[in-house]
Amino acid sequence: MNLSDINNLDLKDITSAPAPVRAVVLVVLFFAILAGGWYLVWADAKQSLDAAHAEEQALRASFTAKKSQVFHYEAYKRRLAEVEQSLAAMLRQLPDRSQMDALLADINQVGVGRGLEFNLFRPGAETLAGFYATLPVAIMVSGTYHDIGGFVSDLAQMPRIVTLHDVNLVPQKDGLLSMDARVQTYRYLDENELAAVRRQKQAGENK
Repeated sequence: MNLSDINNLDLKDITSAPAPVRAVVLVVLFFAILAGGWYLVWADAKQSLDAAHAEEQALRASFTAKKSQVFHYEAYKRRLAEVEQSLAAMLRQLPDRSQMDALLADINQVGVGRGLEFNLFRPGAETLAGFYATLPVAIMVSGTYHDIGGFVSDLAQMPRIVTLHDVNLVPQKDGLLSMDARVQTYRYLDENELAAVRRQKQAGENK
């Protein structure tokens, strides 16, 4: 076979062409059909296959994560029960509105019981937060170092939640100490207050 055979090839009469020429034409047609099939069929099929493979990997990862969750479900359940018990115990330490006056009186009595002199005991404005309210009380007491230390320890051991903030100790001329501090108390919100907090939160989200 030479180039003149290919140049003089008449595609309308391919059957009369020499065998080598027919073989070349068949090979060219084969690769042309193969290329056409790739672009028309196999390329799309490969994209679909790749997408299916990616989806399979995502499903496998999701299955593994859910399997791990199921495996640890009982541990999560026990942990949740423990957290709920701890939360219930803490909530029992929060007084309601009617008990706040008694709590403030108890705080004052703790200091008096330690021999401290109250120069200031001034409740501030309440702040609503979630399901509870905080009430700050500005205090100024004077006494010995050990009496003030015992007062702070007694506050920590009260059945209600009471915290101490912004403590400032100043020595006095008579050997005593003066302590300025903010005592923080907490209480339950009643149903009306909870509803008001929810409305305020929704209004803030809608802005």
